[in-house]
Amino acid sequence: MASNATVLKCPPPMKPTSNGVFQGDDPLNFALPLVIVQICLVVALTRGLAYLLRPLRQPRVIAEVIGGILLGPSALGRNQKYLHAIFPARSLTVLDTLANLGLLFFLFLVGLELDPRALRRTGKKALGIALTGISVPFLLGIGTSFVLRATVSQGVSQAPFLVFMGVALSITAFPVLARILAELKLLTTDVGRMAMSAAAVNDVAAWILLALAIALSGTGHSPVVALWVFLCGCGFILFCIFVAPPIFKWMVQRCPEGEPVDEIYICATLAAVLAAGFVTDTIGIHALFGAFVLGVLVPKEGPFAGALVEKVEDLVSGLFLPLYFVSSGLKTNIATIQGPQSWGLLVLVIFTACFGKIVGTLVVSLCCKIPFKDALTLGFLMNTKGLVELIVLNIGKDRGVLNDQTFAIMVLMALFTTFITTPIVIAVYKPAQMAISDYKHRTIKRREASTQLRMLACFHSTRDVPSLINLMEASRGTGKKGGLRIYAMHLMELSERSSAILMVHKARKNGLPFWNKKGDSDSNQIVVAFETFQNLSQVSVMPTTAISRMSTMHEDICSSATRKRIAMIILPFHKHQRLDGQLETTRAELRHVNLKVLQHAPCSVGIFVDRGLGGTAHVSASNVNYNVTSFFFGGHDDREALSYGARMAEHPGITFNVLHFIVDPKVVGGSVQLDIDNGSGPESRSEDQEFLEDFKKKVSKDGSIKMDEIVVRDDGETVEAMRAHSRCNLFIVGRMPEGQLAAALNRKSECPELGPIGNLLISSGFSTAASVLVVQQYRSKLIGDSLRSLKEEDMATDGESDSQ
Repeated sequence: MASNATVLKCPPPMKPTSNGVFQGDDPLNFALPLVIVQICLVVALTRGLAYLLRPLRQPRVIAEVIGGILLGPSALGRNQKYLHAIFPARSLTVLDTLANLGLLFFLFLVGLELDPRALRRTGKKALGIALTGISVPFLLGIGTSFVLRATVSQGVSQAPFLVFMGVALSITAFPVLARILAELKLLTTDVGRMAMSAAAVNDVAAWILLALAIALSGTGHSPVVALWVFLCGCGFILFCIFVAPPIFKWMVQRCPEGEPVDEIYICATLAAVLAAGFVTDTIGIHALFGAFVLGVLVPKEGPFAGALVEKVEDLVSGLFLPLYFVSSGLKTNIATIQGPQSWGLLVLVIFTACFGKIVGTLVVSLCCKIPFKDALTLGFLMNTKGLVELIVLNIGKDRGVLNDQTFAIMVLMALFTTFITTPIVIAVYKPAQMAISDYKHRTIKRREASTQLRMLACFHSTRDVPSLINLMEASRGTGKKGGLRIYAMHLMELSERSSAILMVHKARKNGLPFWNKKGDSDSNQIVVAFETFQNLSQVSVMPTTAISRMSTMHEDICSSATRKRIAMIILPFHKHQRLDGQLETTRAELRHVNLKVLQHAPCSVGIFVDRGLGGTAHVSASNVNYNVTSFFFGGHDDREALSYGARMAEHPGITFNVLHFIVDPKVVGGSVQLDIDNGSGPESRSEDQEFLEDFKKKVSKDGSIKMDEIVVRDDGETVEAMRAHSRCNLFIVGRMPEGQLAAALNRKSECPELGPIGNLLISSGFSTAASVLVVQQYRSKLIGDSLRSLKEEDMATDGESDSQ
């Protein structure tokens, strides 16, 4: 008997590669070229949105979620031609597989960010905030789920739906929060450390609750199956805890600091991640769970964890992870939210999520005697959602626990709560206002010579450290205990990387601990170097860290100098010496930082041009034998340079030579012209005379200081006299000297931040192996050439960066 039923014919599977358009093949009908087009489209859109949202200081996850929604049926997907051409149904399997593979490794990196030992050291305040921040939203999420089941989610299984809603509302995104804190320069503040500690506990608890939700959402109807899944998951975790750490520890011991990590260990770890994902997927939890657990168990000390991040992160977070947001966006159809009821439910879910996190955190923080502003800030920070939120929602969607409308409502809730975090925290919590706005000693030159000198010494890499330590040793003066306090600031660039492991752990280890001051001893080379110097000298050294974009790094430096009552900031020059003795630019962005600090510093500033002061190792106090030379023309900066040199001369191993240049009174006109706009008026000249009189008295008492007055007729004789004294270890000069001779030497130069004398000393025509310290004295307001040269050069560097 013939049947009239229509026979449905499934489309043939996509072949991987095409023969090309010249042989009649459409590349979009084949898997590989289509997925290449999809990846390129996704990366271009998400990066473009991230660039547009950068002024709002939003994390990249916001741009990626919005990009996914725009590519889906909510926006561009309304055009069926586009949807069938770029995201046809038969290509979604390949897309989802790549997205989940990238997500698998990304969750491994998220696990790397969490230090189990740090969790054990979490203080009572952070633990209380974390538990309240989970339990209150979880309970409110369960209450909201009853409303949703009665309206837009009718017919779904009750127990899984309750747990999924509770987990979705109680999550705090640890990686996203770390990035927001770094963007807002709060990563090393008390509020930032508290938020990170609480978010770490929250993250672990969320994964446990998610495992429970997945176990309950299995297709089997027997509760025994869910129990077996949960017990097997616990067994897997225990197995990993006992087996994985010894193996990883063995690998770490074979990866010494400063040497490249062997590729076999990287490959073995990545294979183990895939194997762990396979086991948890077989159990019935999710492949992501196994990768996360293995990431948590990898040791955080040594170069091994950092090498894993560098090998995996750029490819995963740059190319594959955005595919997961597109996969979520293709499932999100905002058009399903229709009518007053649906929009009312969206408002309810957003209100419930915000109320639970913010009010719960606020109340427990106030009970812990945290100030109201800090407590409110913590509440909004803990309300941050992110990738883990989307993972929960996608798993719920795939398991049939969340329908299209509920899924769209929850995605918009996650997007909204994360988006509002940055602007509200900026409005509520302004730590810059809390900084000390006024303090007394902002310069090296001071009346009370016996007062403690505080300096902020900045460095970018280990290459800067040996000479910086030798400069500190030379600056310690008489060596009286507590006479010199150094804050050694590691300047770390906040890159586009989404993982927070390098930021979190380096900031914790480099001075300001995240979790507790009773941390393990740090093997970091930089910290060891500063600790050794502190133990061998009478100098107090406090390591600290600034994590910021290069465009705003100067704000960290200046605000830190204000808080710590610094008298002088030492900055590394943006050029380093090559083997042939010439200076070459390492990173042009460092110059922008120096220019901005010179303009906005709350104290004196020194730019250190390093030519290997003291060699490549710390020179002990008994072995110091430096010859320091300074040229005095007049003005604020020259007086500060001589004051610094005089302090150095107190060191028993340092001789300080001063050359005071005087214009020959017989000379009239010639090449020496008076610049009446550079601040060298009668007042400045009288200050110079008073300063020199006091300085000459010091010279007569201190045999380590020698002062010569050199009479010159023009700038040519001045340069020749300077060349005659080029054999020394260190030059200390003022950035913008004042007077007739200085005006004659002040020509157009390559690096105006060094001033005319500094530029001459680093030029190829001036033969010397000495390092150079260019000093600018603090003034409440820069005027004349001092300000003009900085602003003109800063505008030029901004133009160069924009063109790039």
